[in-house]
Amino acid sequence: MATIQKQVRMVFDLNKCLGCQACTMACKTMWTDRDKGSEYMYWNNVETRPGRGYPKDWWVPGEQDKAGIPDPTTTPPDYDELRQAVRWYNEVKPVTSDYGAPWEYNYSEVLKTEGGDATSQKMAPSPAPSGEKAYAANWDEDVGATDMPDNYYFYLPRICNHCAKPACVAACPRKAIYKRPEDGIVVIDQSRCRGWRYCVKACPYKKVFYNPGDSLASSRKSQKCIFCYPRLEDPNNFGAGMMHPFCFTQCVGRVRYAGYFFPDEDPLGTLNQQYNVNKLIYKHGVALQLHPEFGTEPNLYYVPPLSTPTIVAGAPTATRRIPVSYLAKLFGDNPTQTQTERETRVTEILAKLEAARTAADPDATELRQILTAKSEADRLQLNL
Repeated sequence: MATIQKQVRMVFDLNKCLGCQACTMACKTMWTDRDKGSEYMYWNNVETRPGRGYPKDWWVPGEQDKAGIPDPTTTPPDYDELRQAVRWYNEVKPVTSDYGAPWEYNYSEVLKTEGGDATSQKMAPSPAPSGEKAYAANWDEDVGATDMPDNYYFYLPRICNHCAKPACVAACPRKAIYKRPEDGIVVIDQSRCRGWRYCVKACPYKKVFYNPGDSLASSRKSQKCIFCYPRLEDPNNFGAGMMHPFCFTQCVGRVRYAGYFFPDEDPLGTLNQQYNVNKLIYKHGVALQLHPEFGTEPNLYYVPPLSTPTIVAGAPTATRRIPVSYLAKLFGDNPTQTQTERETRVTEILAKLEAARTAADPDATELRQILTAKSEADRLQLNL
């Protein structure tokens, strides 16, 4: 793999995600709504957690064990063994049953543009999918866990992590997938790809897709998020302020942060600390990787969500609705952390987020200023 000069780095603050899907639609209209075979693809998607996700059950607690991926809740895994196991995690999932076939909605029943009364009060797929294999993106949107008054859910936006050690790159026998040395973006050379789908199988996050179409040059090949690199390379052609991925600029909740990480410099060095993404990860320590146990070293980090307390006999308790144990199953610092260590980190981060609202010390003030992101330049810093 080529030496990476600087690496795109992302942080998503889950406390601000509205689940509005503006990012999803931005990506869809920009990249995957034209070519036959890409209709089912969502390079960007926003899942409701807890839920089955997209594709269906791409991560289920305990399933990694069956595939040979060590469980971080037990003995910390050997790093090299972990990466080898991740390369062959899971099978290629069927498109229609696990990703879900595209559908139209019952617009004519809800939006009566030609007069008359609406026959339905809500949007629903039309015709309605049926059968045990019926599924699609956002199938469990806004569906939470447990019962009132302690029910909960939160949104989890996902794109390609542009991993430092991507499983898709390791798995491709054609060497069609590579990391760009100038920014670490993972891309697929369409001229080399033969659609063998080892990359689809290898990616534990299921963010590489196969185009099964048969009429275009891009069909029967793998495709994925390219971090909108044409916008980074030619911002003038896209207009002022467009030197960032489309899903980032369209984020209504200001959830997304972007910057660069320089691997040859200390994480707390001057060059790295000019980017707020690195301050959130290293200086303030409030951002974690999604499933670091996969060993791919993802470059997308998440600020875990806060939640209101559970209720007992009508009174709030000291326990949060979103269980810390569940968040620790999702997020961590590195592949060798145990579940207990992850829970400690999540608890620590939630306390920092709470303190940042009122504390007057410089670190808390800076953290508060970064997370409130009053200007786009505070979040999107690929043009520094």
